[in-house]
Amino acid sequence: MSIALVLLTLLFPARPMFSAALPSTVAHLSPRTVAFVSAPLVVKRLPRRLPTYTVTATIYEADARQTDSEPFVTADNSRIPRRHSSKMRWMALSRDLLKRWGGDFEFGDSVRVTGISPKLDGNYIIHDTMNRRHRHCMDILAAKSEHLNEMWKNVKISKIEPEWHAS
Repeated sequence: MSIALVLLTLLFPARPMFSAALPSTVAHLSPRTVAFVSAPLVVKRLPRRLPTYTVTATIYEADARQTDSEPFVTADNSRIPRRHSSKMRWMALSRDLLKRWGGDFEFGDSVRVTGISPKLDGNYIIHDTMNRRHRHCMDILAAKSEHLNEMWKNVKISKIEPEWHAS
């Protein structure tokens, strides 16, 4: 007999009414009554509502005339690939919206953008900042070949909270 079985036999002596119907290892275990305690109800919290900002959206290209002397390096030191497009979903925000200057967004945050067009609405990642003269503005990174020279007003942006999953 194993030590565990000996201990179980000593702690829970067998009851004779079930010993014939059960195998020998189970016959020495006696059933116990268990009291069920109702657990308090857990109220599910609603997700936190994040602030939404209304901004003016424009398009920019990785060009020294529209950026700085290093057009393929963003403000967070990310490198823009040479063959990029607006499908890459990178954006620049005006400084008043970035946390470094008192805003709510940081480099690397995911942002939901609505109000431009079905093709350009969606989720973007903040990698760059705009010139200090701009207020409540955003720029979408696009390639020169796309020729998207437009400006949209009343575009809504809001931060997307990251979803953490256990691995």
